Amino acid sequence: MLESEKRFLVEWGDCDPAGIVFYPRYLEWFDACTTGLFATAGIPIRNLFQAHGVIGAPLVDLKARFLVPSMFGDELLVRSSVQELRRSSFLIQHQFFKGGALAVEGIETRVWTGSDPSNPGRMKSRPLPAEVIERFSNPRRSPS
Repeated sequence: MLESEKRFLVEWGDCDPAGIVFYPRYLEWFDACTTGLFATAGIPIRNLFQAHGVIGAPLVDLKARFLVPSMFGDELLVRSSVQELRRSSFLIQHQFFKGGALAVEGIETRVWTGSDPSNPGRMKSRPLPAEVIERFSNPRRSPS
């Protein structure tokens, strides 16, 4: 399956009063890495959503493990990869490395959604497009 890499420099504003990365920052970084994974697949998410009439791919489940604290000035390497493709959802794993050690690991489940035809104010899952399945199934990897 597809994998991409992204680097983050931990800034002062990313940290809590204890001087470590405030955990909600990781959720924001997970989202940025997911967007990066679509870009690595050659399908920028905004264009893809417009082309398929999709509202988005909201997060419906998240598991995270925090193993090594990261602090102001640390450089983090994130490897994001597609773990599983389902009918209308997909799982993405994000692994944050600090100096070669696994610091944080997160697994997201996202659902491909559009407007519900019977209630346009609501969202409804839709099958993943063949283009997404094909591109996410490709094991190529972005340069770090």
